[in-house]
Amino acid sequence: MDSTNLRPVLCPWPSHPRQPKVPPAISEVQLEAELEASWRSYRAMQLRRQTRVPDAYVPDDVEPFEDDPGPPYDQWPGLAPETRGPSALTPEEAARLALEELMADPYGHGQGSHLALVPAGRSADIPVAMGWDADAPLEQLCWMLRSWEDRFGACVVVFQGSSIFVSVARPPRTLEHATHIALEHVLTGADNINDGTTPFPRYAASLIDAHLWHFWWD
Repeated sequence: MDSTNLRPVLCPWPSHPRQPKVPPAISEVQLEAELEASWRSYRAMQLRRQTRVPDAYVPDDVEPFEDDPGPPYDQWPGLAPETRGPSALTPEEAARLALEELMADPYGHGQGSHLALVPAGRSADIPVAMGWDADAPLEQLCWMLRSWEDRFGACVVVFQGSSIFVSVARPPRTLEHATHIALEHVLTGADNINDGTTPFPRYAASLIDAHLWHFWWD
């Protein structure tokens, strides 16, 4: 891949990538500043939600939503550190493992897909290089993917409509670390993380030793 500058990804349609339009390199400091600004907006919304008066009446036959405390941070904690210690998988091995998991998925993620070879300098740039048509904040997502690639061995492996699947060679091993990483996932704005159906503590716990991350936007 490095010799051809082409990066593989699966998608459910034959794809002819547009002329690459990759944003310029961004330092970790710039990324952190962007995420801190997003965090401040999210935190303000979280505080408004916490002070809202709950509904006084819930019918007996209605199961109330599980309380979601959200990310447990009163101040911006900075970027999550990279996973410490040796990794059992290389990024390439993690990508193969993630694809096997998706191909076996009963919902058909990854099945019937086409292989696209995308002209991108690194896996993290695939969404913008392809001109991926989704409501995701593509430039910010690209910056985050670059950082995850460096810190966790992340690789973009599959597109499915408005979903993106990312393999992870060095996932978090502790709940504390997973919680820190889950905050960054929240700040992508992905609907499957922010729609309230999965409480934040449960989502964070699901990242421990998980070699596949999934995000989608309406």
